Amino acid sequence: MLHVKPSELRSYADTLRLASGRTLTVRFVEPEDAERLQAYFRSLARPSHYNRFLAAVQELPRSELERILKIGEERRFAVIAELNVDGRPAIVGEARYAFDRTMRTVEFGMSISDAWHRLGIGTALMANLECRAAAFGAERMFGEALRSNEPMIALARKMGFSFKNATDDWRLLRFEKQIGRAIEDIPCGGSRRVAAAYAVAG
Repeated sequence: MLHVKPSELRSYADTLRLASGRTLTVRFVEPEDAERLQAYFRSLARPSHYNRFLAAVQELPRSELERILKIGEERRFAVIAELNVDGRPAIVGEARYAFDRTMRTVEFGMSISDAWHRLGIGTALMANLECRAAAFGAERMFGEALRSNEPMIALARKMGFSFKNATDDWRLLRFEKQIGRAIEDIPCGGSRRVAAAYAVAG
């Protein structure tokens, strides 16, 4: 089973420029990030916990954390978004995504730290996820959010997603987008290299 080696994870990082001029780094979660990621989840406000996990939990169960650290297994990936704050990298967002090569789709979910809303981080992270989806050759990407999750719904609408009712939970809306970008135009070089390795592996 192909997966990204822990020693190679950092080499696939993407560097994004926010409208403010600050640099946002989006990279795969590494084993050394485990406690920092849990601290990030614990720092979220109660509504944000519920929006991300659909339950009143404050951090990932240990089994779930161990699963997402296996980057690339079954074409599932987890990334963190970092900003330099007071000279040190701080996690300001995270996302998980999975590529279904049969359906040519990418499913994703994400969150942004409450302290860093309205700074363009969510827009940058979602655009990066679209890059990653297109690099795999996905034709569509989609996610689901609680109907009460206004920030996520507003972001998805801004990024051109369409909406419909989720099929298995009345509380949720499904948002979906056709991906029409040519792979040559994708700026996330690290993701292209990961996708190429999986294409070779079959």
